[in-house]
Amino acid sequence: MAWNEPGDKNKNPWGNNKGDKSELDDLIKNLVSSFKTLFGKGGPGPLDPSSKKNIGMVGLAILAIYLLFGIYIVNDGERGVVLQFGKFNEITKPGPHWIPRIIQTVEIVDVSKIRSIQQKTVMLTEDENIVSINFAIQYDVKDASDFIFNVRDPDITLRQAGESAIREVLGKNKMDFIITEGREEVASTTKDLLQSILDFYKSGINVQTVNILEAQPPEQVQDAFSDAIKAREDEQRYINEAEAYRNEIIPLARGEAKQILEEAKAYRVKLIKSAEGEATRFRQLYTEYIKAPEVTRERLYLEAVESVLENTSKVMIDVDGGNNLMYLPLDKIIKPSNPSNYQDNKERNNNNSTNQLSDKLKLDRNTFDPRKRQVYE
Repeated sequence: MAWNEPGDKNKNPWGNNKGDKSELDDLIKNLVSSFKTLFGKGGPGPLDPSSKKNIGMVGLAILAIYLLFGIYIVNDGERGVVLQFGKFNEITKPGPHWIPRIIQTVEIVDVSKIRSIQQKTVMLTEDENIVSINFAIQYDVKDASDFIFNVRDPDITLRQAGESAIREVLGKNKMDFIITEGREEVASTTKDLLQSILDFYKSGINVQTVNILEAQPPEQVQDAFSDAIKAREDEQRYINEAEAYRNEIIPLARGEAKQILEEAKAYRVKLIKSAEGEATRFRQLYTEYIKAPEVTRERLYLEAVESVLENTSKVMIDVDGGNNLMYLPLDKIIKPSNPSNYQDNKERNNNNSTNQLSDKLKLDRNTFDPRKRQVYE
């Protein structure tokens, strides 16, 4: 049966339901009784002493709770950034502190914690080569207020700034230097440049270290680059070997040159002394020649012939009849035990004899008379 059909008065939705009304009355009575208990049995009239006491206790409890909620503690290595109505007020150091909670709030920042990020990217070098580099950055907080207000996401900020800094550094260096011996220099330069960028934007971040974890050419050209490295190592090895050979041969050459110079100086002195002696002898001989020309010429002639013939293997006999006889002695026919030394001595003696003879014969070419004697070899 529908609610609007006659005969059922209880199903009228706009009708009064006595059961629901009684439950609502009970709820209101309970609330009234609670307030009466708080303010006393007399209702909203004048408060009795017990009601005043209850109100004071409630106020003290609320005040105590408010004061307790305003206490906060900053641990070692942390800083408290106090905000008043959302605006920066002060920075508190480690220890207990209190703030009015409704007016002020506090943000605790750990300034001693070392945070780190790592990033891998591909960049272009000065010689227009592509290098794949993996670097890590470690940092901490040096200004808590700037770190909270000026940086929304520290990791993202540091990644972008670090990539910009290292891209600039790599663009000023060649690939060989970056991959081989230049990693420490690249990391140090990147750290300084990154710190200057973060300070310019007042990020409150202090960069501790920048580490180059990996720097190598892309995988597509690693084989060619390995060959280039081997060729460079071979070149360096050849250079070192050449340097070692030069260091070995130069002292020897200098020693030989020094020896040759000393021998040349000694030979020069020897020639000078010999020439001076010959000149002195010639002057003495010339003095004797002035005194007795014929005797001097005869003596010079005999000395010259003697010096020539004393080292020869031939013997000449001067006969009065004019027939000169020449023969070879038997002992001269027999070869000496050391032909080479004998030949050297013979040539040296012949040269000396020839030089002496020529020097003596030059004394007086115009007046010298060979006395019609012949020497047969």
